[in-house]
Amino acid sequence: MATRTKIKLEPLRIDGHDVGRVLITGASAGIGAELAREFARHGHRLTLVARRKDKLAELATELNREFHVDVKVIVGDLAKATGAAAVLKAVQAEREHVGILVNNAGVIDVGAFAAADTAKLVGLVDLNVRALTELTSLFVPAMLKRGFGRVLNVASLAAFQPVPSMAVYAASKAYVLAMTEALSEELKGSGVTVTALCPGLTDTNMVAEIKAGSTVAAKVPRQLVSDPADVAAEAYRALMSGQVVLVPGLPNQITAAWAQVTPRWLTRYVTGFAARRTDWLKG
Repeated sequence: MATRTKIKLEPLRIDGHDVGRVLITGASAGIGAELAREFARHGHRLTLVARRKDKLAELATELNREFHVDVKVIVGDLAKATGAAAVLKAVQAEREHVGILVNNAGVIDVGAFAAADTAKLVGLVDLNVRALTELTSLFVPAMLKRGFGRVLNVASLAAFQPVPSMAVYAASKAYVLAMTEALSEELKGSGVTVTALCPGLTDTNMVAEIKAGSTVAAKVPRQLVSDPADVAAEAYRALMSGQVVLVPGLPNQITAAWAQVTPRWLTRYVTGFAARRTDWLKG
């Protein structure tokens, strides 16, 4: 007879505080799934949110089996106006608190702005900006009352400069970075910290979509594409230590630093020149 895996249900404590659950959005694939694995590896109880029920169930089963942690799933679309409130309601129904919030859910749109579908662009802003803001606003006050909390906002290397052909995506990530940095100052000394993860090209479905749209992007050296598991491991360490901004990988750190010290007109010129060499703005 097969033995049943015993799931650890006891709360994890950090600095004397009951961490509660880790809520991860966009957890069904890519960096989100790797973040779920990383938190599970450290013994956290998880609540995973995404639209794809089958992928969430598959990941939950894997984490239960590999790390013996309690994993719950919430199927929902955060791009919808009621999405964030539905997540909060589902969490409250379990009578547990969220001590760590990971705002990972996001989408990208690549191509000329004028040729883009308006509804798709609005949906991008709804998910990348509105839902992230709403979830943070819903969960941070309770963290402050308990005197402990961690928020990880997944931004992007694109947050540091305008990116023609990804105008709305880069702008949405710039918002995430700016909001994170502002909140990190507001919350100093409260026991709640906020971290922005700003990865460059990472081996995920999102990057596969970028490469599919450009023969130039498809030729990016493999050494410049990060492993999502490595990114997740770095993100976990940065989050738990209270680091405000994490840019994984030396090439990405150099790019971010360059963008911050270069005059904006020159940054626009360089990013525009690079974008026009791709297939995204042609035709």
